[in-house]
Amino acid sequence: MKITLTINGTDITFEPTKLAYNSYINDITMNDKIAPATNFLRRTVVADDKEKLNEILEKHVGAALQIIEKIIKQFVPDLEIEIKN
Repeated sequence: MKITLTINGTDITFEPTKLAYNSYINDITMNDKIAPATNFLRRTVVADDKEKLNEILEKHVGAALQIIEKIIKQFVPDLEIEIKN
């Protein structure tokens, strides 16, 4: 699955995988959310867009968390879950 985001007018494409997603979730801790998000983005961005991603991550504080939120919403579908008594 490819996900293309337009970030500040720049198109950047990501190819998230189940392995990359699981690694991201496993790496998150109470004290570290930025590094796992940044690693996920750098692992899943297409080769042609790596420089564009790095530029955005360097210039904008909090960019990794904003970007990953959009990718996760597309990659991980919401499940309809009900509790039965």
